[in-house]
Amino acid sequence: MKKRVLVTYNMFRTGYAELIEKYDVTFPPEGRETFTYDEVYEMLPEYDVLQSMFNFPVDRKLMERGLPRLELVSNYAVGFDNIDIPTATKLGIAVTNTPGPVTEPTADLAFGLMLAVARRITDVDRRLRIPGALEWTLLANLGYSLGGKTLGILGMGRIGQALARRAKASCMNVIYHNRHRVSPEIEQQYDAKYVEFEELLKTSDFISVNVPYSKDTWHLISKEQIELMKPTAILVNTARGPIVDELALAEALRNKRIWGAGLDVFEFGDKVSPEILACENAVITPHVGTQTYDVRNEMAEFVSRNIINFYEGGPVAYVNDVKKR
Repeated sequence: MKKRVLVTYNMFRTGYAELIEKYDVTFPPEGRETFTYDEVYEMLPEYDVLQSMFNFPVDRKLMERGLPRLELVSNYAVGFDNIDIPTATKLGIAVTNTPGPVTEPTADLAFGLMLAVARRITDVDRRLRIPGALEWTLLANLGYSLGGKTLGILGMGRIGQALARRAKASCMNVIYHNRHRVSPEIEQQYDAKYVEFEELLKTSDFISVNVPYSKDTWHLISKEQIELMKPTAILVNTARGPIVDELALAEALRNKRIWGAGLDVFEFGDKVSPEILACENAVITPHVGTQTYDVRNEMAEFVSRNIINFYEGGPVAYVNDVKKR
Protein backbone atom coordinates (compact mmCIF):
# COMPACT_ATOMS: atom_id res chain seq x y z
CA MET A 1 0.00 0.00 0.00
CA LYS A 2 1.37 3.41 -1.00
CA LYS A 3 2.18 5.98 1.64
CA ARG A 4 -0.19 8.95 1.57
CA VAL A 5 1.09 12.54 1.52
CA LEU A 6 -1.11 15.58 2.20
CA VAL A 7 0.25 18.82 0.67
CA THR A 8 -1.25 21.99 2.14
CA TYR A 9 -0.54 24.28 -0.84
CA ASN A 10 -1.00 24.08 -4.61
CA MET A 11 2.51 24.27 -6.05
CA PHE A 12 4.03 23.55 -9.47
CA ARG A 13 3.74 19.82 -10.05
CA THR A 14 7.09 19.60 -11.86
CA GLY A 15 9.13 19.41 -8.67
CA TYR A 16 6.78 16.79 -7.22
CA ALA A 17 6.97 14.40 -10.19
CA GLU A 18 8.94 11.65 -8.44
CA LEU A 19 6.89 11.92 -5.25
CA ILE A 20 3.63 11.64 -7.23
CA GLU A 21 4.98 8.59 -9.04
CA LYS A 22 5.93 6.77 -5.83
CA TYR A 23 3.22 7.80 -3.37
CA ASP A 24 -0.44 8.81 -3.12
CA VAL A 25 -0.20 12.61 -3.03
CA THR A 26 -3.15 14.94 -2.36
CA PHE A 27 -3.03 18.63 -3.33
CA PRO A 28 -5.77 21.25 -2.84
CA PRO A 29 -8.43 21.11 -5.58
CA GLU A 30 -7.72 22.87 -8.87
CA GLY A 31 -8.48 26.57 -8.63
CA ARG A 32 -7.73 26.72 -4.90
CA GLU A 33 -4.45 27.91 -3.45
CA THR A 34 -4.47 26.08 -0.15
CA PHE A 35 -6.31 23.81 2.23
CA THR A 36 -7.65 25.50 5.35
CA TYR A 37 -6.51 24.40 8.79
CA ASP A 38 -9.92 22.86 9.45
CA GLU A 39 -9.78 20.87 6.21
CA VAL A 40 -6.34 19.51 7.05
CA TYR A 41 -7.54 18.67 10.55
CA GLU A 42 -10.37 16.56 9.14
CA MET A 43 -8.23 14.82 6.51
CA LEU A 44 -4.99 14.22 8.40
CA PRO A 45 -5.82 10.90 10.16
CA GLU A 46 -5.79 9.22 6.73
CA TYR A 47 -2.25 10.36 5.85
CA ASP A 48 1.29 9.30 6.72
CA VAL A 49 2.97 12.60 5.81
CA LEU A 50 1.93 16.23 6.12
CA GLN A 51 3.82 18.43 3.69
CA SER A 52 3.35 21.88 5.19
CA MET A 53 4.19 25.34 3.92
CA PHE A 54 6.14 27.89 5.99
CA ASN A 55 2.97 29.80 6.85
CA PHE A 56 0.79 26.82 7.76
CA PRO A 57 0.52 26.27 11.55
CA VAL A 58 1.31 22.72 12.64
CA ASP A 59 0.39 22.69 16.32
CA ARG A 60 -0.23 20.09 19.01
CA LYS A 61 -3.93 19.80 18.17
CA LEU A 62 -3.20 19.01 14.52
CA MET A 63 -0.41 16.52 15.19
CA GLU A 64 -2.38 14.65 17.84
CA ARG A 65 -5.22 14.45 15.33
CA GLY A 66 -2.86 12.78 12.85
CA LEU A 67 -1.83 9.99 15.22
CA PRO A 68 -1.24 7.12 15.14
CA ARG A 69 -0.65 7.23 11.39
CA LEU A 70 1.21 10.53 10.98
CA GLU A 71 4.97 9.90 10.84
CA LEU A 72 6.47 12.95 9.18
CA VAL A 73 5.92 16.70 8.80
CA SER A 74 7.97 17.83 5.82
CA ASN A 75 8.17 21.62 5.82
CA TYR A 76 8.57 23.57 2.59
CA ALA A 77 10.93 26.20 4.05
CA VAL A 78 14.24 26.55 5.80
CA GLY A 79 12.51 28.08 8.84
CA PHE A 80 10.22 25.95 10.96
CA ASP A 81 8.72 28.32 13.53
CA ASN A 82 5.28 27.36 12.16
CA ILE A 83 5.71 23.90 13.71
CA ASP A 84 5.57 22.95 17.39
CA ILE A 85 8.88 21.06 17.35
CA PRO A 86 8.91 19.94 21.02
CA THR A 87 5.44 18.42 20.62
CA ALA A 88 6.39 16.70 17.36
CA THR A 89 9.43 15.18 19.04
CA LYS A 90 7.42 14.06 22.06
CA LEU A 91 4.83 12.43 19.79
CA GLY A 92 7.50 10.68 17.73
CA ILE A 93 6.81 12.68 14.56
CA ALA A 94 9.84 13.53 12.43
CA VAL A 95 10.18 17.07 11.06
CA THR A 96 12.26 18.11 8.05
CA ASN A 97 13.02 21.38 6.25
CA THR A 98 14.53 22.57 2.96
CA PRO A 99 17.73 24.51 3.73
CA GLY A 100 19.57 24.07 0.43
CA PRO A 101 17.57 25.84 -2.29
CA VAL A 102 16.76 28.97 -0.26
CA THR A 103 20.34 30.06 0.40
CA GLU A 104 21.37 31.88 -2.77
CA PRO A 105 18.07 33.62 -3.63
CA THR A 106 17.64 34.87 -0.06
CA ALA A 107 21.18 36.24 -0.09
CA ASP A 108 20.42 37.84 -3.48
CA LEU A 109 17.42 39.61 -2.03
CA ALA A 110 19.25 40.76 1.11
CA PHE A 111 21.99 42.24 -1.05
CA GLY A 112 19.41 43.78 -3.37
CA LEU A 113 17.65 45.43 -0.43
CA MET A 114 20.97 46.81 0.81
CA LEU A 115 21.62 48.35 -2.58
CA ALA A 116 18.06 49.61 -3.04
CA VAL A 117 18.10 51.44 0.29
CA ALA A 118 21.66 52.76 0.01
CA ARG A 119 21.15 54.12 -3.52
CA ARG A 120 17.52 55.16 -2.87
CA ILE A 121 16.37 53.20 -5.93
CA THR A 122 12.69 52.89 -5.03
CA ASP A 123 12.57 56.46 -3.71
CA VAL A 124 13.87 58.06 -6.90
CA ASP A 125 11.88 55.66 -9.08
CA ARG A 126 8.69 56.72 -7.32
CA ARG A 127 9.40 60.45 -7.59
CA LEU A 128 10.64 60.23 -11.17
CA ARG A 129 7.16 59.10 -12.21
CA ILE A 130 5.60 62.27 -10.75
CA PRO A 131 6.13 65.34 -12.97
CA GLY A 132 8.25 67.93 -11.17
CA ALA A 133 8.81 65.82 -8.05
CA LEU A 134 12.47 65.02 -8.69
CA GLU A 135 15.49 67.32 -8.88
CA TRP A 136 18.22 66.50 -11.41
CA THR A 137 21.04 68.39 -9.68
CA LEU A 138 24.47 67.16 -8.57
CA LEU A 139 23.63 67.19 -4.87
CA ALA A 140 20.12 65.79 -5.11
CA ASN A 141 19.17 62.15 -4.60
CA LEU A 142 22.41 61.27 -2.82
CA GLY A 143 22.86 57.85 -1.30
CA TYR A 144 25.76 55.68 -0.18
CA SER A 145 28.18 53.40 -1.99
CA LEU A 146 28.73 49.82 -0.82
CA GLY A 147 32.45 49.56 -1.53
CA GLY A 148 34.58 50.20 1.54
CA LYS A 149 31.60 50.04 3.89
CA THR A 150 31.21 47.54 6.72
CA LEU A 151 28.54 44.86 6.57
CA GLY A 152 27.60 43.32 9.91
CA ILE A 153 26.01 39.89 9.53
CA LEU A 154 23.88 38.59 12.39
CA GLY A 155 23.90 34.84 11.86
CA MET A 156 26.75 33.35 9.84
CA GLY A 157 24.96 30.26 8.59
CA ARG A 158 24.40 29.33 4.95
CA ILE A 159 22.60 32.54 4.03
CA GLY A 160 24.95 34.72 6.06
CA GLN A 161 27.94 33.18 4.31
CA ALA A 162 26.34 33.59 0.88
CA LEU A 163 25.76 37.25 1.69
CA ALA A 164 29.36 37.61 2.88
CA ARG A 165 30.54 36.27 -0.48
CA ARG A 166 28.53 38.94 -2.30
CA ALA A 167 29.79 41.64 0.04
CA LYS A 168 33.41 40.60 -0.47
CA ALA A 169 32.93 40.79 -4.25
CA SER A 170 31.67 44.36 -3.77
CA CYS A 171 34.77 45.36 -1.80
CA MET A 172 32.93 45.59 1.53
CA ASN A 173 34.39 44.79 4.93
CA VAL A 174 32.58 41.89 6.61
CA ILE A 175 32.10 41.43 10.33
CA TYR A 176 29.72 38.98 11.93
CA HIS A 177 28.20 37.81 15.18
CA ASN A 178 27.04 34.25 15.63
CA ARG A 179 26.02 32.06 18.53
CA HIS A 180 29.16 30.04 17.82
CA ARG A 181 32.18 31.41 16.02
CA VAL A 182 32.65 29.82 12.59
CA SER A 183 35.86 28.04 11.63
CA PRO A 184 39.03 29.97 10.76
CA GLU A 185 38.74 28.55 7.23
CA ILE A 186 35.32 30.14 6.73
CA GLU A 187 36.49 33.44 8.23
CA GLN A 188 39.46 33.45 5.86
CA GLN A 189 37.31 32.52 2.86
CA TYR A 190 35.11 35.60 3.31
CA ASP A 191 37.63 37.87 5.06
CA ALA A 192 35.10 37.95 7.88
CA LYS A 193 35.90 39.08 11.40
CA TYR A 194 34.01 37.85 14.46
CA VAL A 195 32.84 40.61 16.84
CA GLU A 196 30.54 40.86 19.82
CA PHE A 197 26.92 41.82 19.19
CA GLU A 198 27.25 45.34 20.58
CA GLU A 199 30.36 46.09 18.52
CA LEU A 200 28.59 44.93 15.38
CA LEU A 201 25.69 47.28 16.06
CA LYS A 202 28.00 50.23 16.72
CA THR A 203 30.41 49.82 13.81
CA SER A 204 28.37 48.45 10.89
CA ASP A 205 27.17 50.57 8.00
CA PHE A 206 24.83 47.76 6.95
CA ILE A 207 23.33 45.18 9.32
CA SER A 208 21.74 42.04 7.90
CA VAL A 209 19.56 39.82 10.09
CA ASN A 210 20.04 36.16 9.20
CA VAL A 211 19.33 34.30 12.45
CA PRO A 212 16.56 31.73 12.98
CA TYR A 213 13.49 32.87 14.88
CA SER A 214 12.96 31.54 18.41
CA LYS A 215 11.97 32.85 21.81
CA ASP A 216 15.63 33.82 22.25
CA THR A 217 15.72 35.96 19.10
CA TRP A 218 12.34 37.67 19.54
CA HIS A 219 13.02 41.44 19.35
CA LEU A 220 16.75 40.80 19.13
CA ILE A 221 16.76 44.20 17.44
CA SER A 222 14.67 46.65 19.46
CA LYS A 223 14.93 50.30 20.49
CA GLU A 224 17.96 49.69 22.70
CA GLN A 225 19.91 48.05 19.88
CA ILE A 226 18.84 50.62 17.28
CA GLU A 227 20.11 53.39 19.55
CA LEU A 228 23.60 51.89 19.25
CA MET A 229 23.62 52.05 15.44
CA LYS A 230 25.20 54.74 13.31
CA PRO A 231 22.83 57.45 12.04
CA THR A 232 23.82 56.31 8.53
CA ALA A 233 23.15 52.61 9.26
CA ILE A 234 20.92 50.49 7.05
CA LEU A 235 19.12 47.50 8.59
CA VAL A 236 18.05 44.57 6.41
CA ASN A 237 15.83 41.71 7.58
CA THR A 238 15.16 38.70 5.34
CA ALA A 239 14.91 36.20 8.23
CA ARG A 240 11.74 36.44 10.33
CA GLY A 241 9.71 39.54 11.17
CA PRO A 242 9.47 39.29 14.97
CA ILE A 243 13.27 39.33 15.33
CA VAL A 244 12.98 43.09 14.82
CA ASP A 245 10.73 45.32 16.93
CA GLU A 246 8.85 46.81 13.99
CA LEU A 247 7.34 49.77 15.82
CA ALA A 248 10.69 50.73 17.34
CA LEU A 249 12.25 50.51 13.88
CA ALA A 250 9.48 52.64 12.36
CA GLU A 251 10.06 55.30 15.01
CA ALA A 252 13.80 55.30 14.29
CA LEU A 253 13.19 55.60 10.55
CA ARG A 254 10.65 58.36 11.00
CA ASN A 255 13.03 60.34 13.23
CA LYS A 256 15.99 59.66 10.90
CA ARG A 257 17.77 57.90 13.74
CA ILE A 258 19.13 55.50 11.10
CA TRP A 259 19.37 55.98 7.34
CA GLY A 260 16.98 53.28 6.23
CA ALA A 261 15.79 49.69 6.25
CA GLY A 262 15.10 46.89 3.79
CA LEU A 263 12.46 44.44 4.97
CA ASP A 264 11.20 41.25 3.38
CA VAL A 265 9.51 40.04 6.57
CA PHE A 266 7.31 41.76 9.12
CA GLU A 267 6.57 41.36 12.79
CA PHE A 268 2.84 40.88 12.26
CA GLY A 269 3.01 38.51 9.31
CA ASP A 270 1.32 39.84 6.18
CA LYS A 271 -0.20 42.73 8.13
CA VAL A 272 2.50 45.35 7.61
CA SER A 273 2.18 48.05 10.25
CA PRO A 274 0.96 51.47 9.03
CA GLU A 275 4.00 52.96 10.74
CA ILE A 276 6.39 51.06 8.45
CA LEU A 277 4.25 51.74 5.38
CA ALA A 278 4.58 55.46 6.09
CA CYS A 279 8.41 55.35 6.08
CA GLU A 280 9.75 56.40 2.69
CA ASN A 281 13.25 55.37 3.81
CA ALA A 282 12.12 51.74 4.07
CA VAL A 283 12.17 49.41 1.07
CA ILE A 284 9.67 46.63 1.66
CA THR A 285 8.94 43.37 -0.16
CA PRO A 286 6.28 40.73 0.65
CA HIS A 287 8.44 37.78 1.81
CA VAL A 288 9.83 37.10 -1.66
CA GLY A 289 13.24 35.77 -0.63
CA THR A 290 12.64 32.50 -2.44
CA GLN A 291 10.05 33.70 -4.96
CA THR A 292 11.70 32.62 -8.19
CA TYR A 293 10.49 29.99 -10.65
CA ASP A 294 13.75 28.09 -10.24
CA VAL A 295 13.66 27.96 -6.46
CA ARG A 296 10.02 26.99 -6.17
CA ASN A 297 10.72 23.88 -8.23
CA GLU A 298 14.00 23.17 -6.42
CA MET A 299 12.24 23.38 -3.06
CA ALA A 300 9.50 21.02 -4.26
CA GLU A 301 12.19 18.57 -5.36
CA PHE A 302 14.00 18.95 -2.02
CA VAL A 303 10.87 18.43 0.08
CA SER A 304 9.96 15.43 -2.08
CA ARG A 305 13.43 13.96 -1.66
CA ASN A 306 13.15 14.38 2.13
CA ILE A 307 9.95 12.32 2.09
CA ILE A 308 11.26 9.65 -0.27
CA ASN A 309 14.55 9.26 1.59
CA PHE A 310 12.71 9.13 4.91
CA TYR A 311 11.08 5.90 3.76
CA GLU A 312 13.66 4.50 1.36
CA GLY A 313 16.96 5.63 2.88
CA GLY A 314 19.28 8.49 1.98
CA PRO A 315 20.03 12.01 3.23
CA VAL A 316 17.18 13.74 5.07
CA ALA A 317 17.24 17.32 6.40
CA TYR A 318 15.92 16.54 9.87
CA VAL A 319 14.94 19.36 12.22
CA ASN A 320 14.35 17.14 15.26
CA ASP A 321 15.87 13.91 16.50
CA VAL A 322 13.13 11.58 15.34
CA LYS A 323 13.82 9.04 12.61
CA LYS A 324 11.55 6.59 10.80
CA ARG A 325 9.55 4.41 13.20
